[in-house]
Amino acid sequence: MSQELVSVIIPTWNRAFCISRAIDSVTAQTYPHWEAIIVDDGSTDDTARVLAERYGSDRRVRYEYQENAGVSAARNRGIAIAEGNYVAFLDSDDAWEPWKLELQVRCLEYCPDVGMVWTDMAAIGPDGGVVNPRYLKTMYLAYRRFGEKDLFTKSYPLSECVPQLGELFPGHRFLVGDIFSPMITGNLVHTSTVLLTRERLKRVVGFNEELKVSGEDFDFHLRTCREGLVGFVDVASIRYQIGRPGQLTSRPYRVHMSRNFLNTILPAIERDRQRIRLPQRTLRATVAYGHRWYGEQLLLAQSRAEARRHLRESLRWQWSLRALGLYALSWLPGGSIRILRWIAHLPARLWKPRTSANPGAPDTPVRLACKSGSDH
Repeated sequence: MSQELVSVIIPTWNRAFCISRAIDSVTAQTYPHWEAIIVDDGSTDDTARVLAERYGSDRRVRYEYQENAGVSAARNRGIAIAEGNYVAFLDSDDAWEPWKLELQVRCLEYCPDVGMVWTDMAAIGPDGGVVNPRYLKTMYLAYRRFGEKDLFTKSYPLSECVPQLGELFPGHRFLVGDIFSPMITGNLVHTSTVLLTRERLKRVVGFNEELKVSGEDFDFHLRTCREGLVGFVDVASIRYQIGRPGQLTSRPYRVHMSRNFLNTILPAIERDRQRIRLPQRTLRATVAYGHRWYGEQLLLAQSRAEARRHLRESLRWQWSLRALGLYALSWLPGGSIRILRWIAHLPARLWKPRTSANPGAPDTPVRLACKSGSDH
């Protein structure tokens, strides 16, 4: 049985009120070989005092302070000093189930050619109650574009991979595949559920610190999946906090998230077009969606001229009634923001490109070098 060290990296900023819950979920792990690295990204609250009082005598819990530089820089600081052969990430307002690390370490041992494993998650509301016990596919819309057979080529019963825990998850499985191509259309991986091998992390290097505020995780996970096989355990191993103000997925941050989505997919498609096994029409729909999403968020932020530019670009890649309507709204007086907010609540799944695990027909090639977006 493995005794490899797992380095758990926990970035935080002004979360003194809840960070103990996250760290306690690490100290409660049934897998005992871990170190927790808390990187304080310039907190101005009582974070340092809370950690010193509660964990100051636990040598497994390390505290690092840095001037505020963003979550990517905080995670990279943790990666730089991590000593484990496995690395996991945990956001400071989330919490793990006690068997999380043991389950994932055993799965990676069972399939040593897999470099990263992630899981489902349960959504927890502000009152601590479970809002959705299987939230991953609700949060990440890319799951609606692909079936299990499009994503994974191998499937193993958890009772076979992890006999000592298998009875907890009857009927659940460990799924393995190369998901780089599907990931181009949108993220499938949630950061707090991830465990990587040191070997895979060396090839990925770290988080892109140029992607500020929100959306940096998609770029990191896309590059992780680019490097080889990954695995998904179809159980919820974390309790993911939703509904609190200040979360990087909340509405004020969506303009950054949409911009960073575009800044992630454009260079990835340009660099790896020959290895992306998606139809041309799906790639065009993905780029169109990226420009439309960013344009919509810019419009909500009252950046009308820039929003129009991205909405025009979206329509150049693929015609869309939603993009056309948003473009028309961008020319109306400021009161149209009420209409826009109503449109923004329409389901994002109105965009649902056709997908395939095989290359599409040789229609118009995707060329990105001449497209706008260099100033995002």
